[in-house]
Amino acid sequence: MFSYDDYKEIITQIKATGLNTTYQKALNRERFIIMRHDVEFSVSRAYALSRIEDNLDFTANYFFQWTNNSYNILSRRNMDMIKDMQERGHHIGLHFALNGLTDLKLIRKQIIKEMNILSEMFGFEINQFSIHRPGQSILQANIKFPGIINAYQDDFFTYSENTAAESQLKIKYLSDSNHIWRYGYPDEKTLNNHNKIQVLTHPFAWTKKGYDNFDNYKTLVQEKYIEMIDSIDNECKDFRDYKDHFLTDCTTNS
Repeated sequence: MFSYDDYKEIITQIKATGLNTTYQKALNRERFIIMRHDVEFSVSRAYALSRIEDNLDFTANYFFQWTNNSYNILSRRNMDMIKDMQERGHHIGLHFALNGLTDLKLIRKQIIKEMNILSEMFGFEINQFSIHRPGQSILQANIKFPGIINAYQDDFFTYSENTAAESQLKIKYLSDSNHIWRYGYPDEKTLNNHNKIQVLTHPFAWTKKGYDNFDNYKTLVQEKYIEMIDSIDNECKDFRDYKDHFLTDCTTNS
Protein backbone atom coordinates (compact mmCIF):
# COMPACT_ATOMS: atom_id res chain seq x y z
CA MET A 1 0.00 0.00 0.00
CA PHE A 2 3.01 2.32 0.26
CA SER A 3 4.89 1.52 -2.94
CA TYR A 4 5.56 3.95 -5.76
CA ASP A 5 3.12 1.99 -7.92
CA ASP A 6 0.43 2.50 -5.27
CA TYR A 7 1.20 6.20 -5.20
CA LYS A 8 1.02 6.45 -8.99
CA GLU A 9 -2.45 4.91 -8.85
CA ILE A 10 -3.56 7.50 -6.27
CA ILE A 11 -2.28 10.34 -8.46
CA THR A 12 -3.94 8.82 -11.53
CA GLN A 13 -7.27 8.69 -9.67
CA ILE A 14 -6.92 12.29 -8.47
CA LYS A 15 -6.07 13.50 -11.96
CA ALA A 16 -9.12 11.72 -13.36
CA THR A 17 -11.37 13.92 -11.20
CA GLY A 18 -9.85 17.10 -12.63
CA LEU A 19 -10.05 18.65 -9.15
CA ASN A 20 -6.41 18.84 -8.08
CA THR A 21 -5.43 22.42 -7.31
CA THR A 22 -3.39 24.72 -5.09
CA TYR A 23 -4.48 26.04 -1.71
CA GLN A 24 -4.80 29.55 -3.11
CA LYS A 25 -7.03 28.53 -6.01
CA ALA A 26 -9.09 26.25 -3.77
CA LEU A 27 -10.28 29.30 -1.82
CA ASN A 28 -12.63 30.17 -4.68
CA ARG A 29 -13.82 26.69 -5.63
CA GLU A 30 -16.81 24.60 -4.60
CA ARG A 31 -14.91 21.40 -5.32
CA PHE A 32 -11.22 20.64 -4.96
CA ILE A 33 -8.58 18.07 -4.09
CA ILE A 34 -5.33 19.28 -2.52
CA MET A 35 -2.29 17.01 -2.28
CA ARG A 36 -0.04 17.86 0.65
CA HIS A 37 3.23 16.31 1.80
CA ASP A 38 4.66 16.94 5.28
CA VAL A 39 8.37 16.08 5.18
CA GLU A 40 9.43 14.54 8.49
CA PHE A 41 12.68 12.59 8.02
CA SER A 42 14.03 12.71 4.48
CA VAL A 43 14.30 15.41 1.84
CA SER A 44 15.60 12.77 -0.57
CA ARG A 45 12.41 10.73 -0.31
CA ALA A 46 10.32 13.85 -0.83
CA TYR A 47 12.38 14.66 -3.90
CA ALA A 48 11.87 11.14 -5.26
CA LEU A 49 8.11 11.46 -4.80
CA SER A 50 8.11 14.79 -6.62
CA ARG A 51 9.86 13.16 -9.58
CA ILE A 52 7.12 10.54 -9.76
CA GLU A 53 4.57 13.36 -9.81
CA ASP A 54 6.48 15.11 -12.59
CA ASN A 55 6.22 12.01 -14.74
CA LEU A 56 2.45 12.13 -14.28
CA ASP A 57 2.24 15.89 -14.99
CA PHE A 58 1.13 16.52 -11.41
CA THR A 59 2.19 19.13 -8.86
CA ALA A 60 1.77 19.08 -5.09
CA ASN A 61 2.51 20.99 -1.89
CA TYR A 62 5.63 20.11 0.12
CA PHE A 63 6.14 21.38 3.67
CA PHE A 64 9.63 21.24 5.20
CA GLN A 65 10.71 21.71 8.81
CA TRP A 66 13.10 24.46 9.80
CA THR A 67 13.91 22.75 13.11
CA ASN A 68 14.45 19.05 12.51
CA ASN A 69 16.99 16.59 13.91
CA SER A 70 16.70 14.26 10.91
CA TYR A 71 17.62 16.63 8.11
CA ASN A 72 19.17 20.04 7.59
CA ILE A 73 16.93 22.01 5.28
CA LEU A 74 19.75 24.48 4.58
CA SER A 75 22.42 21.98 3.59
CA ARG A 76 23.58 22.58 0.03
CA ARG A 77 22.28 19.18 -1.14
CA ASN A 78 18.85 19.64 0.39
CA MET A 79 18.53 23.25 -0.75
CA ASP A 80 19.40 22.22 -4.30
CA MET A 81 16.68 19.54 -4.27
CA ILE A 82 14.05 21.85 -2.79
CA LYS A 83 14.87 24.67 -5.22
CA ASP A 84 14.63 22.22 -8.10
CA MET A 85 11.23 21.05 -6.87
CA GLN A 86 10.00 24.63 -6.70
CA GLU A 87 11.31 25.37 -10.19
CA ARG A 88 9.43 22.34 -11.50
CA GLY A 89 6.14 23.75 -10.23
CA HIS A 90 5.74 22.19 -6.79
CA HIS A 91 4.69 24.50 -3.98
CA ILE A 92 7.06 24.75 -1.02
CA GLY A 93 5.94 25.62 2.50
CA LEU A 94 7.00 25.53 6.13
CA HIS A 95 6.15 22.49 8.26
CA PHE A 96 6.09 24.33 11.58
CA ALA A 97 7.17 22.41 14.68
CA LEU A 98 5.72 23.84 17.89
CA ASN A 99 8.76 22.74 19.93
CA GLY A 100 6.88 23.18 23.18
CA LEU A 101 5.25 26.52 22.37
CA THR A 102 1.67 26.84 23.63
CA ASP A 103 1.08 30.61 23.65
CA LEU A 104 -0.80 31.46 20.45
CA LYS A 105 0.75 34.90 20.21
CA LEU A 106 4.26 33.44 20.33
CA ILE A 107 3.30 30.66 17.92
CA ARG A 108 2.00 33.14 15.36
CA LYS A 109 5.14 35.26 15.73
CA GLN A 110 7.44 32.24 15.30
CA ILE A 111 5.60 30.98 12.21
CA ILE A 112 6.11 34.31 10.46
CA LYS A 113 9.73 34.46 11.59
CA GLU A 114 10.55 31.02 10.20
CA MET A 115 8.73 31.67 6.94
CA ASN A 116 10.65 34.92 6.45
CA ILE A 117 13.98 33.18 7.13
CA LEU A 118 13.27 30.42 4.64
CA SER A 119 12.04 32.89 2.02
CA GLU A 120 15.32 34.81 2.31
CA MET A 121 17.49 31.69 2.26
CA PHE A 122 15.78 30.03 -0.70
CA GLY A 123 15.24 33.15 -2.76
CA PHE A 124 11.52 32.59 -3.34
CA GLU A 125 8.49 33.41 -1.22
CA ILE A 126 7.32 30.91 1.37
CA ASN A 127 3.66 31.81 1.93
CA GLN A 128 2.07 28.63 3.24
CA PHE A 129 2.59 26.43 6.29
CA SER A 130 1.33 23.30 8.01
CA ILE A 131 1.73 22.61 11.71
CA HIS A 132 3.53 19.49 12.90
CA ARG A 133 1.33 17.42 15.22
CA PRO A 134 -1.18 20.15 16.06
CA GLY A 135 -3.23 19.57 19.20
CA GLN A 136 -6.91 20.35 19.55
CA SER A 137 -6.29 23.87 20.83
CA ILE A 138 -4.16 24.71 17.79
CA LEU A 139 -6.71 23.31 15.35
CA GLN A 140 -9.55 25.12 17.09
CA ALA A 141 -7.59 28.39 16.95
CA ASN A 142 -7.90 28.34 13.14
CA ILE A 143 -4.72 30.44 12.71
CA LYS A 144 -4.89 32.81 9.74
CA PHE A 145 -2.64 35.54 8.34
CA PRO A 146 -3.35 37.92 5.42
CA GLY A 147 -1.85 36.52 2.23
CA ILE A 148 -0.63 33.34 3.93
CA ILE A 149 -2.07 29.83 3.78
CA ASN A 150 -2.45 27.57 6.79
CA ALA A 151 -3.10 24.01 5.62
CA TYR A 152 -5.29 23.55 8.71
CA GLN A 153 -7.40 26.69 8.34
CA ASP A 154 -11.11 26.08 7.99
CA ASP A 155 -11.06 26.64 4.23
CA PHE A 156 -9.15 23.35 3.81
CA PHE A 157 -9.76 21.41 7.01
CA THR A 158 -12.82 20.70 9.13
CA TYR A 159 -12.06 20.32 12.82
CA SER A 160 -13.78 17.47 14.65
CA GLU A 161 -12.87 15.93 18.01
CA ASN A 162 -13.65 12.36 16.97
CA THR A 163 -12.96 12.06 13.27
CA ALA A 164 -13.31 8.62 11.67
CA ALA A 165 -13.40 7.29 8.12
CA GLU A 166 -17.19 7.47 8.06
CA SER A 167 -17.42 11.01 9.49
CA GLN A 168 -19.44 13.37 7.32
CA LEU A 169 -17.44 16.58 7.31
CA LYS A 170 -17.49 19.62 5.06
CA ILE A 171 -13.94 18.89 3.99
CA LYS A 172 -12.73 15.29 3.75
CA TYR A 173 -9.27 14.80 5.25
CA LEU A 174 -7.21 11.75 4.28
CA SER A 175 -3.88 11.07 5.97
CA ASP A 176 -1.30 8.25 5.93
CA SER A 177 0.03 9.12 9.42
CA ASN A 178 1.91 6.29 11.13
CA HIS A 179 1.64 4.19 7.96
CA ILE A 180 -2.13 3.91 8.36
CA TRP A 181 -4.90 5.57 6.34
CA ARG A 182 -7.03 6.41 9.39
CA TYR A 183 -9.77 8.47 7.74
CA GLY A 184 -10.25 6.54 4.53
CA TYR A 185 -8.20 5.76 1.44
CA PRO A 186 -7.94 8.05 -1.60
CA ASP A 187 -9.47 5.58 -4.03
CA GLU A 188 -11.85 6.40 -6.89
CA LYS A 189 -15.00 6.04 -4.76
CA THR A 190 -13.76 8.28 -1.94
CA LEU A 191 -12.40 10.92 -4.28
CA ASN A 192 -15.69 11.18 -6.14
CA ASN A 193 -17.96 11.13 -3.09
CA HIS A 194 -16.70 14.38 -1.55
CA ASN A 195 -16.65 17.90 -2.92
CA LYS A 196 -13.63 19.10 -0.93
CA ILE A 197 -10.68 16.89 -0.05
CA GLN A 198 -7.23 17.39 1.42
CA VAL A 199 -4.86 14.43 1.11
CA LEU A 200 -1.81 14.33 3.39
CA THR A 201 1.09 11.97 2.89
CA HIS A 202 4.50 11.72 4.56
CA PRO A 203 7.09 11.04 1.84
CA PHE A 204 9.38 8.98 4.08
CA ALA A 205 6.64 6.31 4.15
CA TRP A 206 6.79 5.73 0.38
CA THR A 207 9.40 3.60 -1.40
CA LYS A 208 9.77 1.69 -4.65
CA LYS A 209 9.01 -1.66 -2.98
CA GLY A 210 6.47 -0.44 -0.42
CA TYR A 211 7.45 -1.74 3.01
CA ASP A 212 5.46 -2.29 6.17
CA ASN A 213 6.05 0.23 8.93
CA PHE A 214 8.96 -1.58 10.61
CA ASP A 215 10.87 -2.38 7.43
CA ASN A 216 10.25 1.13 6.14
CA TYR A 217 11.91 2.64 9.20
CA LYS A 218 14.72 0.12 8.85
CA THR A 219 15.47 1.17 5.27
CA LEU A 220 15.22 4.84 6.26
CA VAL A 221 17.82 4.34 9.00
CA GLN A 222 20.09 2.60 6.49
CA GLU A 223 19.77 5.53 4.09
CA LYS A 224 20.64 7.96 6.87
CA TYR A 225 23.58 5.75 7.85
CA ILE A 226 25.00 5.88 4.34
CA GLU A 227 24.33 9.62 4.12
CA MET A 228 26.32 10.13 7.33
CA ILE A 229 29.21 8.04 6.01
CA ASP A 230 29.30 10.08 2.80
CA SER A 231 29.27 13.33 4.79
CA ILE A 232 32.21 12.20 6.93
CA ASP A 233 34.06 10.97 3.85
CA ASN A 234 33.71 14.37 2.21
CA GLU A 235 35.12 16.12 5.27
CA CYS A 236 37.81 13.77 6.57
CA LYS A 237 40.50 12.35 4.30
CA ASP A 238 41.63 9.78 6.86
CA PHE A 239 38.12 8.32 7.03
CA ARG A 240 38.49 6.89 3.54
CA ASP A 241 40.57 4.01 4.91
CA TYR A 242 37.55 2.92 6.96
CA LYS A 243 34.65 3.77 4.64
CA ASP A 244 34.37 0.36 3.00
CA HIS A 245 34.31 -1.28 6.43
CA PHE A 246 31.39 0.86 7.58
CA LEU A 247 29.47 0.29 4.36
CA THR A 248 30.01 -3.46 4.67
CA ASP A 249 28.62 -3.36 8.21
CA CYS A 250 25.58 -1.49 6.96
CA THR A 251 24.94 -4.05 4.21
CA THR A 252 25.58 -7.03 6.50
CA ASN A 253 23.18 -5.77 9.16
CA SER A 254 20.39 -4.91 6.75
